Amino acid sequence: MVSASLDMLEESLIKKIGVMDKIQEENEKQKELLKNPDDVDEEAFNKILDVKGELIDQLLKLDDGFQTLFDKVKKEVGDNKELYKDQIRRMQGLIQDITAKSASIEAAEHRNKKLAEDYFSQARQKMNLGKQKSAAAFNYYKTMNNFQNIPPQFLDNKN
Repeated sequence: MVSASLDMLEESLIKKIGVMDKIQEENEKQKELLKNPDDVDEEAFNKILDVKGELIDQLLKLDDGFQTLFDKVKKEVGDNKELYKDQIRRMQGLIQDITAKSASIEAAEHRNKKLAEDYFSQARQKMNLGKQKSAAAFNYYKTMNNFQNIPPQFLDNKN
């Protein structure tokens, strides 16, 4: 029973590494997409965010399942460490891999956040510039409409 549970815990850690690899791939896609803020495909950007959201949900489910199962076998494993030492060692190695991947993902997310902030800042500037141009054109239009009813001032009225 405990050995089978430890196998399931190990399998859960392996699945978690697989999901984290997919998150790293999506982070790389996101980085490439945001590299040039003038040419960002917003639809592709949103798709990447959706995929990453689904992957994060998978990670959370794996974590919850792992924790639930671990809580059930924790006492038995603690009492008989020698009996399960090989499985424990393998899981410790997987946990180290997960920790390294977590740090890598966090760093990539931080870099991508900076790239996204740059993109959104540039997009806001473009929108503000567009608003200013539109307002200037509208003011010009209003001003010209006000002057069309005024007769010329320097016209000689000689008969």
